[in-house]
Amino acid sequence: MKKLFLFLFFIANTIFAEAQFSLSDNHHFILKNQKPFVWIGDTAWELFHRLNREEADQYLKKRAEQGFTLIQAVVLAEFDGLHTPNPYGNTPLKNDDPTQPNESYFEHVDYIIQKAEEYGLTIGLLPTWGDKIWKSSWGTGPEIFNEVNAKIYGKWIGQRYKNKQHIIWILGGDRNPQNNQHIAIWRAMASGIEDGVGGSDKAFITFHPQPNQKGASEWFHDDKWLDFNMFQNGHCRDQAIYNKIYQAYLYQPIKPVLDAEPIYEDHPVCFNANDLGVSSAYDVRKYAYLDVFAGAFGHTYGCHDIWQFYAPNQEAVNNPHIYWQEALLLPGANQMKFLRKLIESYPITERIPDQSLIIENDLAAAERIQATRGSSYAWVYTAAGKAFTLVLGKISGKQLKAFWYDPKTGISKPSFVIENQGQQKMSPPSTGYGNDWVLVLEDTSNQK
Repeated sequence: MKKLFLFLFFIANTIFAEAQFSLSDNHHFILKNQKPFVWIGDTAWELFHRLNREEADQYLKKRAEQGFTLIQAVVLAEFDGLHTPNPYGNTPLKNDDPTQPNESYFEHVDYIIQKAEEYGLTIGLLPTWGDKIWKSSWGTGPEIFNEVNAKIYGKWIGQRYKNKQHIIWILGGDRNPQNNQHIAIWRAMASGIEDGVGGSDKAFITFHPQPNQKGASEWFHDDKWLDFNMFQNGHCRDQAIYNKIYQAYLYQPIKPVLDAEPIYEDHPVCFNANDLGVSSAYDVRKYAYLDVFAGAFGHTYGCHDIWQFYAPNQEAVNNPHIYWQEALLLPGANQMKFLRKLIESYPITERIPDQSLIIENDLAAAERIQATRGSSYAWVYTAAGKAFTLVLGKISGKQLKAFWYDPKTGISKPSFVIENQGQQKMSPPSTGYGNDWVLVLEDTSNQK
């Protein structure tokens, strides 16, 4: 009996220790507990640094209610994160030394990570913002990492959270490596994290770059620790990030890809509010649908007032407009759940980008038409409600159920049936700026 108990105990602990995140069989999607994980993220970079426990609870609770699945946050934060204390008067390191973490600071990080788990949220955990490796012209720094202490810190923080199965590790922190030393430091930190959590198969890691052509893959695509590729788009309106996403979708070896820092809602467009204004819900919505339909496995939303948790008496960057509590209710954030609803309504891991579904398949971003499909369903996003020519026969079924899905409301228009052959002109319910629509097609033989 004792031997049986020990055996069952061993099995239970082995199962618990298994990595929660893995790749789908085709390596284009992420699985959580062997089921497709729909990444609908938010950039809450200063979450651990600026919010107290009650505020963090308010933020996480609301994002969970809004359908978000993942929160991106930084331990060694951007706003003088080494020297400006958190709300409880604690800084993260002693003597700016990554090998001397301050337990009191990390107890607050522990609390927030635990709260996220209670709300069913995954944490995209950045061990440090990139200015602690390369300060550049705008970072606070100081530059404190080298290969040796990066590995020690990575191992320490990996060990601390090795039993938290709702963490995805994100290196990079808005800095592109400038030389081989920077690359070596990031690799050392990744190696330390893997050691800390108990092996490479138990750490799920990516890299958050500045805008570039290949995302994280520019430096690390062949590194085994890089489980998926990330982009950011530079906060400009109507950039062809979907092309970068699709090119990355084709890289070998195959790895999932997404835009992890798109244009933020209520952000100065291209950092130039005087000439270009600030971004709208429509701006952030277009990136979400175009990127996902181009091959991204999920998407990160962001809000200019929230990433920095703008509040009275807080340092502010690039003129945020409203305090973060009010910004939680901006329309773009509330509309991300409609993308999640669409993704989860159909077989996820079989979906591929396919511009051959439409004749008008190479339009510019402002009026882009982007298509994706599974074996028995297809979606076509028209960014400005522009009519298009549908090429049929790409999915199964003699007849197809078709309907228009509104990304603004998550409401579908009444369905109609079309023959699954030849070509057919499709005209959305409305057209023009702000009138984006998704045409949804289903094999009627699969209907119950």
